[in-house]
Amino acid sequence: MIDLYTWSTPNGYKASIMLEEVGLAYTAHPIDILGGAQRTPEYIAINPNSKIPAIVDPEGPDGKPITVFESGAILIYLAEKTGSDLLPADARGRYEVLQWLMFQMGGVGPMFGQCHHFMRFAPEDIPYAKKRYGDETKRLYGVLDARLQNNAYMAGDAYSIADVATFPWVSRCDWQDVSLDHYPNVKRWFDAIAQRPAVQKGMKVPK
Repeated sequence: MIDLYTWSTPNGYKASIMLEEVGLAYTAHPIDILGGAQRTPEYIAINPNSKIPAIVDPEGPDGKPITVFESGAILIYLAEKTGSDLLPADARGRYEVLQWLMFQMGGVGPMFGQCHHFMRFAPEDIPYAKKRYGDETKRLYGVLDARLQNNAYMAGDAYSIADVATFPWVSRCDWQDVSLDHYPNVKRWFDAIAQRPAVQKGMKVPK
């Protein structure tokens, strides 16, 4: 039974969706990041960076408990643990997936996250920041839309951890002042993934 430490954010949803996709039993522990639970000594012992999500697997690769933090690392770990085809075994397919996973980790997540902050949560209105991060968010949507024009999923014909990582961020397009109607290939991709039972379950964790 894996312990998942999470909250209702795009990064948190990545881990819960993945656990549902690979069919591993887990217990979700809500970490209220609005209340500062991520900064308690108990949680810092699990994730020294004070972020969610994190997992603790009592049966790590060597049979001993292992803690994994950073959402991208969690997706790779769970795929490798289960031998899931969400991360291909062949080198070419694997790197195709990993580069689009890194696109999410290095671009979509940070830029969309800053867009969320300045559009919705900043204590003062900063037009420059809203334009900077809003423009970059739309540029990334354009990159994704172009990629999906001739590909069913981000890494090609097959659903992968790159899609698992990106879907929760796109699910909050309204927070980014983005309409998927302007990105028809992204909308087609998003609607297809939203129908997956594992995604529907994972997006409800924690309750």
